[in-house]
Amino acid sequence: MFYKDDLIKLGYKKHTAISIIQAVKQDLVYNKGIPFYNNRRLGLVPRERVENLIGVKLDEE
Repeated sequence: MFYKDDLIKLGYKKHTAISIIQAVKQDLVYNKGIPFYNNRRLGLVPRERVENLIGVKLDEE
């Protein structure tokens, strides 16, 4: 699972990290049909989805 702060630690700018999280959430809600992620306060998304979006395999910490 990934928060925006985890992406910031990897070197992404704050706005870019927020955009990645939002894009993953939109994909999960609209393409995968998971309404749980249709919540503005929720900032936690699956690691695999982030990896698929950015195209890079991330090390587990």
